[in-house]
Amino acid sequence: MSRGKKYNASLAQFDRQTLYSPGDAVDLVRAMAKASFDETVELAVRLGVDPRKADQIVRGTLSLPSGTGRTARVAVFAAGEPAAAARRAGADVVGADDLVARVATEGFLDFDVAIATPDMMGQVGTLGRVLGPRGLMPNPKTGTVTDDVERAVVEFKGGRVEYRTDKVGNIHIRIGKVSFDREQLLANMHAVMDELHRAKPASAKGRYVRAVTLSSTMGPGVHVDPLLARHPEGELAATA
Repeated sequence: MSRGKKYNASLAQFDRQTLYSPGDAVDLVRAMAKASFDETVELAVRLGVDPRKADQIVRGTLSLPSGTGRTARVAVFAAGEPAAAARRAGADVVGADDLVARVATEGFLDFDVAIATPDMMGQVGTLGRVLGPRGLMPNPKTGTVTDDVERAVVEFKGGRVEYRTDKVGNIHIRIGKVSFDREQLLANMHAVMDELHRAKPASAKGRYVRAVTLSSTMGPGVHVDPLLARHPEGELAATA
């Protein structure tokens, strides 16, 4: 795969085989971000789980202390008062049967988070083949199936993010923008790693955190020492 000059120049600035401390990794990623836009910073974590087993799927939501740097587009499947509450809270798209039909027939997916009231899940469930592969299917475990849609909308608009292991056990989470300062990105990394340790499946065996990588939208990945990633200020994690 051919890479651009800026990307190749960035590769020359660090050793791809080295495991960096969180602080050094953040500094490198920010320094290597040369795009004309405010690049997103993403944290990728490879976990020692088998997502083929239902009890080893790691998923949930968390609020990043420094926010994400962007406002999520939220769609709400609801009717009546919950729909009105969602609009008051600032939901971008609100609907019931009409929204279900719009997604099913028009392929409408102009949103980052989908929230639904429990009574709508019978209909929303029919959209599984459309929403599922994109990680947009509402789920009680992530707080996106709820009667309190107003609170859910406010939280996701305010920087709450979802996470879920992919088919090989990786987690990808946006933790901010390169315009964030060092402390903001470290605080968000700390929050993600603490959350992933909290969500460790009881059935997971062996080393849990296998690899941690930090990157910007257009930049190369910088490997972070997994033993340090949980504590951005340099303290060793209590467990690997």
